[in-house]
Amino acid sequence: MKFIKMHGAGNDYVFVDCFQGALDRDLPALAREISDRHFGVGADGLILIHPSDQADARMQMFNADGSEAEMCGNGIRCVGKYVYEQGICQQNPLSIETGNGVLSLQLELDGDQVARVCVDMGEPVLEADRIPTLLPGDPVVNRQLTIDGCTLEVTCVSMGNPHCIVFVEELTDELVYGTGRRIELDEHFPSRVNVEFVEVISPGEVRQRTWERGSGETWACGTGASAVCVAGVLSGRTSRQLTNHLLGGDLELYWNEQDNHVYMTGPATEVFRGTWPD
Repeated sequence: MKFIKMHGAGNDYVFVDCFQGALDRDLPALAREISDRHFGVGADGLILIHPSDQADARMQMFNADGSEAEMCGNGIRCVGKYVYEQGICQQNPLSIETGNGVLSLQLELDGDQVARVCVDMGEPVLEADRIPTLLPGDPVVNRQLTIDGCTLEVTCVSMGNPHCIVFVEELTDELVYGTGRRIELDEHFPSRVNVEFVEVISPGEVRQRTWERGSGETWACGTGASAVCVAGVLSGRTSRQLTNHLLGGDLELYWNEQDNHVYMTGPATEVFRGTWPD
C-alpha cells in the first residue's frame, strides 16, 4: 500500500490515495498500526482520500487510536495540497467532502506547489446538545467544570467535532497530560472531547496546546484553533481576527461577522512517501 506522510503545522498524518479503489482492510486496526511512532510510520492518525459524488474529493479520517473522526483542519489542508499537486483536480478553490459536510479550500500557490491553504471551516455549533455536552447553556460560555476537585472555567464549541476550551494563565504539561486526558473522558462529554488550553497574549494573539480526542497531545489542531477563535470572542477575551501559536507553527483565524463562518489559514507540508507492507 503506497502512502504519503504530510503535516499541517506539525499535526502529522499518513495519507492514502483511494482514487484507484477502496482499501480492503480493517481501517481502525490499520490506523493504529501505521500511526504507532515506534513500530509504524508514526502519525497522529490516518486519512484516506476518496472520490466524491458531491465534491472534488472526500476525506475520511481515523485518529491514532483507530476511532473515526468527523474532521481535521490541518489534515484537510494537506488533502487539498495532494489533490491539486497530483492533478486529481486543479480548480482553485477546491471542495472537499468531510464528515462535517463539504468545505471550500482556497489555495495559496508557489508556482505549481501549494504552500498554504485557507479553509472555510463553516459556522461554529454552539448548542450544547449538538456539540455535544451536558454542561448548561446555549452557548456554553465560561461554565464551571470540576475535574479531580479542581473547578475550571470552560467554553464549548463544535467545529464539526467537539471542543472544550480552557483559558489559563500559563500552559503546563500537567494541564495538558493530566487535566486534558481527564476532560476528554469526562461524563459531561458523551462523545468524548478535544481539549484546548489557551494563553491570551493580546486580543489578536494566543498560544495553544491541545489534548486531542483519540490521539493525545498533537502539535496543532485546526478545528481546535478555530474553536478557540470563537470561544475567545464569546468570552470577551479576543478579537475575531487571531494569530494562534501552536507547538508546530502558527495558524491565522478569522470569525467573519457577516456570514458567521470561521476561516483558517495555515501551511501544508509533504514529509515523505513510502510503501506499507501488505
